[in-house]
Amino acid sequence: MNAPGIEVRNLSVHFGQRSLFERVSFSLPGGQWISLLGASGTGKTSLLRIIAGLASPSSGTVTASDGLPLAGRLAWMGQKDLLYPWLTIHDNVALGARLRGEKVDRRRVEALLQQVGLAECAHRRPASLSGGMRQRAALARTLYEDRPVVLMDEPFSALDTITRTRIQTLAASLLVNRTVLLITHDPLEACRLSHRLLVLSPLSGGIDDSHHLCGLPPRAPDDARLLNAQAQLLQQLVRAQG
Repeated sequence: MNAPGIEVRNLSVHFGQRSLFERVSFSLPGGQWISLLGASGTGKTSLLRIIAGLASPSSGTVTASDGLPLAGRLAWMGQKDLLYPWLTIHDNVALGARLRGEKVDRRRVEALLQQVGLAECAHRRPASLSGGMRQRAALARTLYEDRPVVLMDEPFSALDTITRTRIQTLAASLLVNRTVLLITHDPLEACRLSHRLLVLSPLSGGIDDSHHLCGLPPRAPDDARLLNAQAQLLQQLVRAQG
């Protein structure tokens, strides 16, 4: 899969007299995982929605590096799993195809459920699954869409630490070579999973991409370089919040 990069140029968002962010520019390299952090209220979700085509900026552009439209090449995974309670896990994974009136590839659904460790849960309803299992089903649904660009808005934030670590590792392995943009408030999660970090802050004039991460994701939680990067990132976020 040749995942395109994304070019964001001079993006501004205004709500009346209030400016959420002003003339923000950055590039997302194709096939890499990038995490977007920043204090609450800096516009992270608004930025993600604009990239997804769900909202319009006051000014600026979002384009793919290959010159083709991004529409139809994006998948979204949010904080809530948004599984339909009356559908089986199998049918929830194939929901996009069902809504588009396409024939469901049942073998592919089964293979994805096997990959995320839910093969035995295919015919169960979401209410019978734990939170971690539901998020694995949501990940399988995202993968079924088979889009080269995946936008993620804190999809692991509601999980306990152990489950969260396991699903982070699973997502990193299954989304390899796709262009992933993850919103997170967790410096450790960002440093574990990312090739690059972006910090959105009006105090720094837009986007700070000065953080350099060593090695390839997913990084071991006890990696000394990871812990050092996490500490530096946390200090920056604390200063921005203050």
